Amino acid sequence: MGSDEQQIRTLIEQWARAVHQGDLEGVLVDHADDIVMFDVPPPHEGIRGIDAYRETWPPFFGWQATQDASFEILSLDVTAGDDVAFAHALLRCGTPKELAEHPETRLRLTMGLRRERGRWVVAHEHHSFAATT
Repeated sequence: MGSDEQQIRTLIEQWARAVHQGDLEGVLVDHADDIVMFDVPPPHEGIRGIDAYRETWPPFFGWQATQDASFEILSLDVTAGDDVAFAHALLRCGTPKELAEHPETRLRLTMGLRRERGRWVVAHEHHSFAATT
């Protein structure tokens, strides 16, 4: 694995730990000012900008803390070029009850990154669950 791939892997693993710990500054640290995120909850057209991104996290942190929910990377793949990269991952995300009832459920994560002033930042983030029938 190349140095860039390892840097990005570390960045995403640190982000996931910050999410699980409810550490807002840790979640924001490696994100571009003009980030675009498509998330599970509305708005379905996504959010744009670091301020809007920041506002999405406190409700999730509250839910996670009161429900003793998991947020854990199970698999992570990274592909990096000179100035852009992407990563995709599967995560265990849910309450103990949800995960016991549906142990196969995975949160799907895709991130698009770019190099800014010599460091990698997340410019696009997409979270989704597969539709259940």
